[in-house]
Amino acid sequence: MHGRVLIVAGSDSGGGAGIQADIKAVTMLDAYAATAITALTAQNTEGVFAVLPVAPDFIRKQIEVVLDDIGADAIKTGMLHDSAVIETLAAVLRERAGETPLVVDPVMAAKGGARLIDPDAIEALKTRLIGRAAVLTPNLPEAEILCGRTIADVAAMRAAGQDLLQLGCRAVLVKGGHLPGETVTDVLVTAGGGRVWESPRIPSRHTHGTGCTLASAIAASLAQGLTVEDAVERARDYVHRAIATAPGFGRGHGPLDHAHPLHRHEMARQ
Repeated sequence: MHGRVLIVAGSDSGGGAGIQADIKAVTMLDAYAATAITALTAQNTEGVFAVLPVAPDFIRKQIEVVLDDIGADAIKTGMLHDSAVIETLAAVLRERAGETPLVVDPVMAAKGGARLIDPDAIEALKTRLIGRAAVLTPNLPEAEILCGRTIADVAAMRAAGQDLLQLGCRAVLVKGGHLPGETVTDVLVTAGGGRVWESPRIPSRHTHGTGCTLASAIAASLAQGLTVEDAVERARDYVHRAIATAPGFGRGHGPLDHAHPLHRHEMARQ
């Protein structure tokens, strides 16, 4: 199928989230991954131990040279740590990729709780980037920060999605994994309506990088020409299987099994 995805995000040295998860997900869904790295992190399953930001001008240069040569059928953003990075990204996308579908994963904290964005950058994210997104993919804590209120149930998730749609994006996927219960509910809100997905919760501590992986899987599918709803459906299935077959690495929030489609193909040949 292919399709070119440019990922603008931070690096996770542990390999479970960030650029590393993004590349794995895009590749396993038969798309091509290119990257512009926004920050280096010293990170494992137990937490983020240090962050080394990349200068905005160098982030811009990475984006420009990729777009000028390879191009992109979709762009996905992850960790954007301050307003200068967001302003730079918004400007270069406006100049070079105004019509390219954009998936914005509003990364604000790591799974272990470490903050990955400056508080003053959240307003820049809302005003400069979210408005041009084809899909915004907040989890509940992120949606609460963006909306400024608590989200306690599925009805509130739907209302939050409607509010976030007013920022100008074309679709909002509010992810409900942080709500308690045996069922995980995700709510897609679009101008034309939307859809609700329900899945049985997999009891696992190996969920590091689920948000990065889901957003990148959506971007890969958009790059291949799928509709937003079909892209979300495919991405949710990919992530669900990746959690179910997680390898069990690390002492903390462990990584997913991004390569699970390979295992299925191996079993089919046996």
